[in-house]
Amino acid sequence: MFYTCLFQNICSFTRMEHTPTHLTNRLREDIGQMPPALQAAAKYVVDHPGDFGLNPIRVTAANIGVSSNVLVRLAQRMGFDSFEAFRGPFRAALVTDREGDLGQDWLTALHSKDDFGKTQARFAQNEQNIVARSLRLMNPDKTRQAIQHITTAHRCYVTATRASYALAYYFSYTGRMAHPGIQLIPRHLGSATDDLLDASPQDCLIAITVHPYSADTIQSMRFAKKMGLRIILVSDSDVIAPGIDPDVAFTVSTRTLHPFSCFTGAMAILECLLGHLFEAGGTAASQRVEAYQKAREDTGAYWQPSKPPRLRRT
Repeated sequence: MFYTCLFQNICSFTRMEHTPTHLTNRLREDIGQMPPALQAAAKYVVDHPGDFGLNPIRVTAANIGVSSNVLVRLAQRMGFDSFEAFRGPFRAALVTDREGDLGQDWLTALHSKDDFGKTQARFAQNEQNIVARSLRLMNPDKTRQAIQHITTAHRCYVTATRASYALAYYFSYTGRMAHPGIQLIPRHLGSATDDLLDASPQDCLIAITVHPYSADTIQSMRFAKKMGLRIILVSDSDVIAPGIDPDVAFTVSTRTLHPFSCFTGAMAILECLLGHLFEAGGTAASQRVEAYQKAREDTGAYWQPSKPPRLRRT
């Protein structure tokens, strides 16, 4: 009985030590002492744990640009007998794709901890509620209409100010790879209306604002309406000011436990819209993503680890 319990404890400890979080933390700590090829492999595992858990060794090696033997050596350095054993914990962690089926035990556990843990539980629960409510209000018919407005528009302007500007920037930065006509305004520290002067009824405007509502954004929406643009509004209300009548309005929850509005719900809506845009963009969108990625890599936009030296074969 004693040895059985001891064996179970050892196995439990081993499983705990071999969680993806523990392994990636070890890789971060050790990467500075690794040869260049192992550094590249370790960085890939840290940056792409899902892909690492999913792909076979040859695919992973090709993605990194190293030989399969490098991955075997990395596995051995991490204390595993094989690549498959090293990949195992990451593969098992992919069950988090079914996060909704795992229940809320983790949240209950937070509530049972100290005051800091209880506060963290309140924040986490609030974020869940915000996202759930915002997505529940995202009616598929409205979403289909919004995607049609965006994809059929010659130009789709995106505007917001202050804290909401970050959402507009992200949506336009990513979305223009799905639809090249997406443009962030204002472009040059002026007014958004300056960039709408040559707009036409073939264009549309996505406006993002939450209470207290931006006067600049409201003015832009009124101007766009006069120009005949279709308007998509992302806000905490579909009635934000007199004379504002968007063609599609996505109402998001912004309830917060700190002094400023929470944008988690708005980001969830924008992420869904981006997903639909890339679906609609098909092969052309995928090719644009590849082209953008190649251009950034070719111009040194991303940091790259040192390439391993080439070995001369005799």
